[in-house]
Amino acid sequence: MPTFAALALLLFAAPAFASTHDPSGPVFLSLAVMLLGAKLGGDVVMRLGLPAVLGELLVGVLLGNLPLLGVTAFEALRTDAFVDLLSRVGVVILLFEVGLESTVGQMMKVGRSAVAVALIGVATPFALGWGAAALVLPSASPAAHAFLAATLTATSVGITARVFRDLGREQSTESRIILGAAVVDDVLGLVILAVVSGAVAAADAGEGFPLADAGRSLFAAVAFLGGALIIGRYLPPTLFGFAARLKARRVLVAFGLIFCFLLAWAADLVGLSPIVGAFAAGLVLEDVHTHDLATRERQNLAHLVEPISDFLVPIFFVVMGLRTDLSMLASPSVWVLTLALVVVAIVGKLVAGLGAFGKGLDRLTVGLGMMPRGEVGLIFAGVGATLTLRGAPVIDAKLYAAVVLMVIVTTVITPPALAWSIRRRAASAPTPSA
Repeated sequence: MPTFAALALLLFAAPAFASTHDPSGPVFLSLAVMLLGAKLGGDVVMRLGLPAVLGELLVGVLLGNLPLLGVTAFEALRTDAFVDLLSRVGVVILLFEVGLESTVGQMMKVGRSAVAVALIGVATPFALGWGAAALVLPSASPAAHAFLAATLTATSVGITARVFRDLGREQSTESRIILGAAVVDDVLGLVILAVVSGAVAAADAGEGFPLADAGRSLFAAVAFLGGALIIGRYLPPTLFGFAARLKARRVLVAFGLIFCFLLAWAADLVGLSPIVGAFAAGLVLEDVHTHDLATRERQNLAHLVEPISDFLVPIFFVVMGLRTDLSMLASPSVWVLTLALVVVAIVGKLVAGLGAFGKGLDRLTVGLGMMPRGEVGLIFAGVGATLTLRGAPVIDAKLYAAVVLMVIVTTVITPPALAWSIRRRAASAPTPSA
């Protein structure tokens, strides 16, 4: 304990001596603080029987709100561009890992359930969200109601994927349904975002709504996903066949990440989240593609990616917590709107779980796994904050605060709720007879 106390004192005192000739110095301190906090927080919650990801999130919340207690040493972590970039790479690596642990064949087996869950999980929260926004904010514009409803349609699969991995259930049918539904969610969310954004822009300009924009967005999304499957059939054998002829060390992990980053870039290019491309990259990579290299290097690609994941993924979850500003809770109107959004967010995705079908399937686990909005919901709200209608932002500061709090609540409650549901299901499963 004295060692930890001394280390903590050093980390808190270090900003006072921040004079440095190298601009990267503060970045190293930030990484040390976040990684130490992530591991200590993960240890605490794991001792309580909860997934480590919850501890990482709560450590981020603590660090992000220390200024409320007069401690400003780590205030810059919220807006540090390099830390933000590392967190974005972290979630891409996480989804790549999740994709590596699944196959196209496995996803096809749950394809119909995934589509049904996604359709219900978009339509229900959107309808309920519009109604709740109109009820709580009758004076707000229909555009604000639409954007608030749109933020509820998203699903941030990073949190759920981490919980399934922590509990060793990433190969379960429920996990594959959630992952497939999250991909479809992203496509549908893109279309909704295009429709609402186009409608606001057209209304502000006094023009009719250009339906062609929504059609182009839908076509781009479907074309990307279809193209990823085609690429996955033809490119990896050539790519990894070439890599197997190279004499350099650790060729397998390098080319695996090259493939991952290329598809993440391609997803962003067509307007999708990069995590969709990363998941698609992992999904289409089969063991047969990397067999020669894995044999030569005596480790498969998933194992080689793990150390990178252990470094970057906790940073993503700490950053998610860092963006929680608890001072927002001082406004009663934010409380009311946040409560309405949280209720709709939870109910809408729990209803989506009813769309899953199959023998022995746990629909409650599917619904709980669809709850977190994470960075996807924040992106939706951010777009609304940048659009104006008759000179005023569509999503003002208070509405944005409520959305952020809804995102944080659904993100924080999902790990313990999902872990409970998975363990409940495992405990109720019949014991094989001897």
